[in-house]
Amino acid sequence: MSQLKRKDYKQRLQPLQLELVAMARWLQHTGQRALVLFEGRDTAGKGGAIQTIAEHLNPRQCRVVALPRPNDREGTQWYFQRYVAHLPAAGELVLMDRSWYNRAGVERVMGYCTETQYEAFLRQVPRFEQLLVEDGILLFKYWLSVDQAEQEKRFAERNTNPLKGWKLSPVDLQSREKYAAYTEARERMLEATHNEHAPWTLVDFNDQKRGRLTLIRHLLDHLPDTTVAEDSLLLPPLRGKPRKEKYRVLRPIPDTGSSSGS
Repeated sequence: MSQLKRKDYKQRLQPLQLELVAMARWLQHTGQRALVLFEGRDTAGKGGAIQTIAEHLNPRQCRVVALPRPNDREGTQWYFQRYVAHLPAAGELVLMDRSWYNRAGVERVMGYCTETQYEAFLRQVPRFEQLLVEDGILLFKYWLSVDQAEQEKRFAERNTNPLKGWKLSPVDLQSREKYAAYTEARERMLEATHNEHAPWTLVDFNDQKRGRLTLIRHLLDHLPDTTVAEDSLLLPPLRGKPRKEKYRVLRPIPDTGSSSGS
């Protein structure tokens, strides 16, 4: 299947983003809480998918959580403790760019946790997530899939593009040599944590545009009916003439490029 062209992508995305706005209005109206976890290999497209969902939503209501590696104090806490502080409150949507599943992926493969910690995580996470769901949180878990050839293309782009170089870390470089180990870790994770109350959904992200559309459509289709009448605001005419700014403001930088007639 050929890559989706940008024009077609934008046409398909717009109605979905309108539905996302309606979904946010429904969350606020009902006080429901929604939590979406984004997991996947390096370069899979987690950040882009999250940005697309959040683009037209109120940032006070839609929060993006991307935690750094735990500090010394957090490293001594119960593993899930620092994530609990970021769970959604009433009316909120939280999008997690990686989550507690770091323990089942990078921590497992790179040796950042012990075997005992890893096995305890696999036992505890189904119970932890069941508590979240029983408390009323709408929990979605997405794994963004990308094959090794496509991953290599994206690594190469990051390596040569100065605007994307920050996305390439030493851990990313090491992960290239551990593709099979990450595959094994993912399969073990899915086997232990895919269940009826908190299922995994795997989405093909070899074409990131198609992947975003598929993921958003799935998310919207698996929420309750989110139809809530929109309050219409009447914008009255301005009284008097518009006032000019009395303080000095920066002016746009003039265009120094040559004109078409030069």
